[in-house]
Amino acid sequence: MATAVLTTWDYVALVTYFAIVLSAGIYALFISNRGTVSGYFLAGRFLTWLPVGASIWASNIGSEHFVGLAGDAAVTGLSPAAFDINGLSQLPIMAYLFIPVYIASGVCTLPEFMMKRFGGHRIRIYLACMSIFLYIVSRISVDLYSGAIFIKESFGWNQYVAIAILLAFVAVIYCH
Repeated sequence: MATAVLTTWDYVALVTYFAIVLSAGIYALFISNRGTVSGYFLAGRFLTWLPVGASIWASNIGSEHFVGLAGDAAVTGLSPAAFDINGLSQLPIMAYLFIPVYIASGVCTLPEFMMKRFGGHRIRIYLACMSIFLYIVSRISVDLYSGAIFIKESFGWNQYVAIAILLAFVAVIYCH
């Protein structure tokens, strides 16, 4: 099997893509009003429904989709995408039902909502700890690994260097 050789235009496309995504993230980091519920869910009511909906859908797409689903689809066909295609119809319905409830109650997270709804801090702490643990085990580790594979295959970098770069970007964004 022949290996693909990237040309100069391939590198330009990759660097442009990463620059646009990073620029959009930094721009949103500095101009967004995430301190309020309206700013968190509705971008301060400055955007129409299309960019808000696209943002909700795009926030679900990660490096595991590019590496895992693309590879699986190349082998088996389009069936791996059925789960995400179903999400196109289900996610807007869930957002339509639950975002007004979250906004009306003045919360941003499910643990916070459960504490307000049922009272007590134990349920909030339990759900937050369970969510963090499951997210680390099931999502972050996969995202780091598949992101490193994507960078390694795209640029030919060492996998551990790619993981360190990904962690550095995350640290810069979250420390702001």
